[in-house]
Amino acid sequence: MKTTPQIQAELLAWQKAEITGHLTYQRLTTEIKDAHNRKIVEQIANDELAHYQLFKNHTNRDIGPNRFQVFIYYWIARLLGLTFGIKLMERGEDAAQAAYEQFIGVMPEIEAIIKDEEEHESQLIDMLDEEVLKYTGSVVLGLNDALVELTGTLAGLTFAFQNTNLIALSGVITGIAASFSMAASQYLSERAEDDSSNALRSAIYTGIAYIITVMILVLPYLLFKNYLLCLLLTLALAIAVIAVFNYYLAVAKDLNFRRRFLEMAAISIGVAVFSFGLGYVIRQLFGIEV
Repeated sequence: MKTTPQIQAELLAWQKAEITGHLTYQRLTTEIKDAHNRKIVEQIANDELAHYQLFKNHTNRDIGPNRFQVFIYYWIARLLGLTFGIKLMERGEDAAQAAYEQFIGVMPEIEAIIKDEEEHESQLIDMLDEEVLKYTGSVVLGLNDALVELTGTLAGLTFAFQNTNLIALSGVITGIAASFSMAASQYLSERAEDDSSNALRSAIYTGIAYIITVMILVLPYLLFKNYLLCLLLTLALAIAVIAVFNYYLAVAKDLNFRRRFLEMAAISIGVAVFSFGLGYVIRQLFGIEV
């Protein structure tokens, strides 16, 4: 294929992306316990290397991988789960497929590369199966309830008490008690549906998600003395938790990030605003001073 300097630069960029993908998938195989799944990812790693060689035939140059990207994706998969790490990589490959399509009819091998990339995606979606994603509903339940209840509770307590130590103490006690209550309810709910094998794990995931969210939301009241600043920081942290969690789900489970984020954020902030107003009304109505 006759190449211009611009085409040569694009081919080198894709060549680098393919060798980077090869090394990343190769490293990820060390984290896959299931032999069948590991074999699939090894085959994908080999395909990426083959794509690299095809591009090299046109560029006549060796090019090294982006080792920083290999490092980042490897540790993302280690820390946030194999499913999330690989799906995040696949998003980059979707963009590459769109770029490759402009060379259909110009570079004979490009259609085979596009086909391989499409097969990679479907194979990965079919093979990936992590425990944490099986209990996404339990995590969502714990996190969402904690966000709605604690942002509302802290907002109400903020105006009622206007004392960060009292607010933090009340928030922690309320949050921990509510986490155990929520976990117990989840356990009983699963048992009632004759799903006793997963009931305990489901309850644990619900409780842990709830407690972690509580600790994050209460943190400003433990660090600062200005109760209004603490409330603003708590609301900001709530939005950050919602954004991070929904982005994780959007990538790992192919969900709509924008819709889910706006829905959860609107509910949590709406409850907080209502509770803040309720705290003001109660304080004025009963003349409570702390």
